[in-house]
Amino acid sequence: MQEKRIIKQTCMLALNFKPFPVLETDRLILRKITKHDIKDLLFLRSNADVMLYLDTAKANGTREIKDLITKIDTGLKMNTAIGWGISLKDTEELIGTISYHRIEKDHHRAEIGYILKPAYWQKGITSEALTSIIAYGFYKMNLHSIEATVNPANKGSIRLLEKSGFIKEAYFKENHCYNGVFLDSAVYSLLKSHSTNNL
Repeated sequence: MQEKRIIKQTCMLALNFKPFPVLETDRLILRKITKHDIKDLLFLRSNADVMLYLDTAKANGTREIKDLITKIDTGLKMNTAIGWGISLKDTEELIGTISYHRIEKDHHRAEIGYILKPAYWQKGITSEALTSIIAYGFYKMNLHSIEATVNPANKGSIRLLEKSGFIKEAYFKENHCYNGVFLDSAVYSLLKSHSTNNL
């Protein structure tokens, strides 16, 4: 009987997000989020449609957005998280964000998240950004797996994840409390060995 070979990996990811990795796709620039994005980021984080399935409080003003940008910058400096602003190539407008906001260095695993202005929905933009970020995660960060936690009612996000090769890994009943209500969560994941994305 042939023995199954186990490929051993280094136990701890060594990440370095300096200089910031600006990424390009056919239509997009994925770039660093700065103080110049406060207005657009406030719109994203306070818009009812954008925030519908995020199950977290909407932003109430620029102070919260400034604090969020500081948090993003801290994650970059500590190499514990990375977030990109999504812009079309012909404009500096921030139309969305995409990030690895929880990185488990011991397990070569990171959680991905994304939001986009409603005016740009149904145009393949998030899919285009996601393809680039998946490739960066696997081939530059050396991730072994990527996960996404979604509200099961968010059918659009689930379709996007499945289109990108993610499969449902877990379903948790009423594990998340938001606004006094216990909500379900679904976890989708993608293994590097199952990904067709590359740089």
